[in-house]
Amino acid sequence: MSRRGWWLVVLNLLIPGSAQVLAGNRRLGRFGLATTILFWMLVAVGIVLALAARGVLLAIVTFTPALVALAALAVFYVVLWVVLTLDTLRLVRFVRLAPRARGVVAGIGVLSLVVSLAGGGFVVANSIAAIGLLGIFAPGASEPPIDGRYNILLLGGDAGPDRLGLRPDSISVVSIEAATGAATIFGIPRNMEDVPFAADSPLWGPFPNGYDCGTECLVSYLYTYGEEHPDLYPDAAAENSRPGVEAMRDAAEGILGLEIPYYVLIDMQGFAQLIDALGGVEINVTERVPLGSNTFDDGSPADPIGYIEPGLQRMDGQNALWYARSRYGTTDYERMERQRQVQEAILRQMDPANVLLKFQGIAQAGSQVVSTDIPQSMLGYFVELAAKTKELPLTKIDFVPPLIEEEANPDFALIQATVDAALVPYTPSPSPSP
Repeated sequence: MSRRGWWLVVLNLLIPGSAQVLAGNRRLGRFGLATTILFWMLVAVGIVLALAARGVLLAIVTFTPALVALAALAVFYVVLWVVLTLDTLRLVRFVRLAPRARGVVAGIGVLSLVVSLAGGGFVVANSIAAIGLLGIFAPGASEPPIDGRYNILLLGGDAGPDRLGLRPDSISVVSIEAATGAATIFGIPRNMEDVPFAADSPLWGPFPNGYDCGTECLVSYLYTYGEEHPDLYPDAAAENSRPGVEAMRDAAEGILGLEIPYYVLIDMQGFAQLIDALGGVEINVTERVPLGSNTFDDGSPADPIGYIEPGLQRMDGQNALWYARSRYGTTDYERMERQRQVQEAILRQMDPANVLLKFQGIAQAGSQVVSTDIPQSMLGYFVELAAKTKELPLTKIDFVPPLIEEEANPDFALIQATVDAALVPYTPSPSPSP
């Protein structure tokens, strides 16, 4: 095999199209070379945007038509590279090569095919996964913050898609300062009673004095009430929501005295899929946690089905779900704290490198377990804001004893005063003097 032939196969691997420009169909070569240069330019632009204008890059990759175009371009370039590789083997007259040289040339050709197919397949698969994930977000334009903050209702629903939101197991509101990303999470016990509603809420009519239905009227029951009275929220479906979610939103607004424009509802069983997709989570368990319920379905006493031992534990999705939801020998307040630990552990796992490497699994889990009315147009901005949030201390306030002494008769004036006091502009701590 001549030195010229070696150059051709190596050039095809490194700069597809260059082999044809030098020794073959120059028209095909120029087209392939121009496409390669365009591909390199797109990669370079992506790197520059990632370093200098991450918000612009996020806006592009969270725009469905852009992802479709990217996937189509990847497929086109893979096909072109395959054509160029086969044509290069023709140019070096593969069948006339010495037997020893054929193996080397074939290896380089196979390497070209593997690189093109693997790279293109990665781009296409992740683009398709991202398009599926974007489908959970609502249409509509971006909205400005309210009083400088974005308030989001977080609900953890009972397990299974057929039981989504059946008396939400976890209720909290995260308030994020738009200017800095500083976040405060307010935890609302699911057993809180007599929650008030604003006068413009559809629930004001049936419950002008708060959610008092004559027996135990827990805030978590409002999801079911909303689902059973869809006429109260006729526009819920058009707004990417559900009547039960809207009832819970009205309750959270009445409790905290905040306007809450967005919600995120997570299927807690699917929560385990998301954790597995992330590769598990690490949680520092402070005391032995028995797993299970206190009673069987028929009311008879039950024994623990297992234990999670104290210490730093790496949990898969199922164990993390048990840890967050176990009721055996525990209180709702302790469960709230464990659920918060799991949420924080997930956020720690959501670093860019981990998400990129496991994006397909994360996207598939996310699209199956999450529903929200956050506009797709705001996703890039919220991702960038979340990166700021991770760098700052997270303030957590749970409205449980001793702060709120009675769930059955909570002091809502105290709750709202606590919220107002917590939502002051974030001020970084001064750096210590040398």
